[in-house]
Amino acid sequence: MKLRMKELTKQYETAKQNSVEFMKRGQISNYLNALLEMNKYKRLIAAVIAN
Repeated sequence: MKLRMKELTKQYETAKQNSVEFMKRGQISNYLNALLEMNKYKRLIAAVIAN
């Protein structure tokens, strides 16, 4: 479980960094996709914590 949590957190942070870069470049579509990806990982992290 600890490894899964670490992996999810890393993926969340990667998506977060991508979203910042996309916004800086004005790539709105990619930015929104990165936000959706962040939301997905945030929900998965919450599910892992709940179990």
